[in-house]
Amino acid sequence: MEKLFKKMEEYGHANHVPIINENGLKVLLDTVRKYKPKRVLEIGTAIGYSALQIAANAAEGVEITTLELSEERARLARSFMEESPYNSQITILTGDAGKLLEEISGSYDFVFIDAAKGQYPDYFRKIQPYLADDAVIAADNVLFRGYVRGGVEAPRRFRTIVKRLREYLSMVENNPEYTTSIYDNGDGLAVSVRRKDSNG
Repeated sequence: MEKLFKKMEEYGHANHVPIINENGLKVLLDTVRKYKPKRVLEIGTAIGYSALQIAANAAEGVEITTLELSEERARLARSFMEESPYNSQITILTGDAGKLLEEISGSYDFVFIDAAKGQYPDYFRKIQPYLADDAVIAADNVLFRGYVRGGVEAPRRFRTIVKRLREYLSMVENNPEYTTSIYDNGDGLAVSVRRKDSNG
């Protein structure tokens, strides 16, 4: 897998495709190894890098459903996945994640959000019906270049994204159902663990 990951990293850098950076990846994989999820939902496939990283570190036989807006990227992700031992365990759904989240079914014990930053609050609301009682939600880029909590005013073009990410952090940090930790590794990763007793 190391060879494949290296190939994907090189492709991402050469073609300006965003993949989770090394520091954020470390936190994500530490979390995956700790909770060993069996059913994973990923919002934002890109070239499939994080899905394969999760597959390699989750419970044996993990099943991953990943959502990708771009059909071209989804095809590329599938070609990389076909080079891995996890191809049959990963399902890629293409289309707008906001719509797909109204159509999927099943229960997930781990969700990784790494798609349109301005949609994080919407994603959070829409995934609730699919979460296992002790689900973990990891969201990447929540500090967005230091603008979300860094005291630096965001340029006009980023203001809506920053506002929505602040809303997302407020949703997970002030929600009694979740215990949330914010890691400033990389571009900020929020890990929210659902309390097992939250439903009763």
